[in-house]
Amino acid sequence: MTQPLLLVILDGWGHRAETESNAIAANAPYFHDLLGRYPHALLSTCGREVGLPTGVMGNSEVGHLNLGAGRVVNQDVTRINAAIEDGSFAQCGAFVQLIDRLVREGKPLHLLGLVSDAGVHASDLHLRHLLLLAAARGMPADAVFVHAITDGRDTPPRSGPEHLARVEADLAAAGVGRIASVVGRYWCMDRDKRWERVERAYDLLVQGIGACANNAAQAISDSHAADVGDEFVEPVVIGPPDQGRIEDGSGLIVFNYRSDRVREICDALHAEAFEGFERKRRVQPEIVTMTRYREDFPFAVGFPPVSLEGLFPELVSQAGLRQKRIAETEKYAHVTFFFSGGEEAPYPGEERILIPSPKVATYDLQPEMSAQGVTDAICKSLAEDETDVYIINFANADMVGHTGDFDAASAAVGKVDACLKTIVEEVRKRGGTTVITADHGNSEQLWDPTTGQPHTAHTLNPVPVVFCGDALVGSQIRERGVLADVAPTLLGLMGMDLSAGMDGKSLLG
Repeated sequence: MTQPLLLVILDGWGHRAETESNAIAANAPYFHDLLGRYPHALLSTCGREVGLPTGVMGNSEVGHLNLGAGRVVNQDVTRINAAIEDGSFAQCGAFVQLIDRLVREGKPLHLLGLVSDAGVHASDLHLRHLLLLAAARGMPADAVFVHAITDGRDTPPRSGPEHLARVEADLAAAGVGRIASVVGRYWCMDRDKRWERVERAYDLLVQGIGACANNAAQAISDSHAADVGDEFVEPVVIGPPDQGRIEDGSGLIVFNYRSDRVREICDALHAEAFEGFERKRRVQPEIVTMTRYREDFPFAVGFPPVSLEGLFPELVSQAGLRQKRIAETEKYAHVTFFFSGGEEAPYPGEERILIPSPKVATYDLQPEMSAQGVTDAICKSLAEDETDVYIINFANADMVGHTGDFDAASAAVGKVDACLKTIVEEVRKRGGTTVITADHGNSEQLWDPTTGQPHTAHTLNPVPVVFCGDALVGSQIRERGVLADVAPTLLGLMGMDLSAGMDGKSLLG
């Protein structure tokens, strides 16, 4: 019988000593029992220790990259910030070539992305320097249009006015452009093929279909007055509906650096064969993206990916072992694409199982999500004794935590806790080991006393890692580490050597 090794990633499951507004503390009895039985530690998930700027909270992409790579991976945002600091951003070929063509041909430039200071998907700093670049290359002041996606998920739910005001200040300082539309990320940054949402964003960008406002401040104010937070702001056209629309031959720079939540809108804007919804008006802009969003996208890229070698899943494959990735839709890209260092193709011996996420408006309406389906798939595979290494993600604590609903988050945590009990006990029967950790925090802090609003964002808190295996009881463990330490520890448990590129250190022994 195979003695399986499972890495179970509890998305959004952070550690916080205070119990108030802490869904992890409130409803995870089995998990806390594991802490009393097995060696465990805390791992940093933010800032320089995961390759982000100091003080920036981690996220699922960053977390899974570090977990799979076994090293601190300098993130795209860090690379882009460095290019701004050393001046090379202003010479970025993809941006310069697009803007120069638009100037020659008298075509407009559109800038689309998340307006947020959270540092998860996009950066206000990057938008600011794109505006400065457009001005420096000679774009006319009335030919630059910003399409602002409001956050409210990784930022306080009603912080949009200050973010939009910053963009207005950057526009004034650059001397070019205006905000042409405002839309909540709920509509424009889906990743679960909820095309009815994306269609609303597409129609706003291409046809000018939406509510009307004189300026961005009015748009967000009207939304808040209707008790609609930043994440859910309905599409709003700023100024005349027939101006500032994306058209044939215009240029579009999508400035999100994180890929997963802008793939669908990019697909809608460029694909010839597109089945998501009927595009009543088809346009062909020239698109440039901040980073590579998908291997088959034909767009020029400002900051192409840096190749990573010698990752944990690569070493597992080279050893002739079988591995299986299991997650529901919301986190499937993270246990596949991101855990594999940004590579789409499976390794030899790798199998992937996608469990569909429930089709609900927000996950507080179904906090159990598809955790049971993930668990059933794991147990079926264990019973068939067909896999050596499992990489698993439970999305609940993150996706429900983003709603800021404490009761729903507690229910989500409780469901995952029950699933953990099933999985850990099944693995114990087979003499295997279950390693439980997380990629970042979320559901351990659901109220922000500073703002007096629900806390819907990720946190700066550490996350636990627990090594559940009868042979590991009483093992010595380093009490603090980083996400990059997990893969080296797993390799140690498997009796395998680290790759040359890994700088993480084993937590055990």
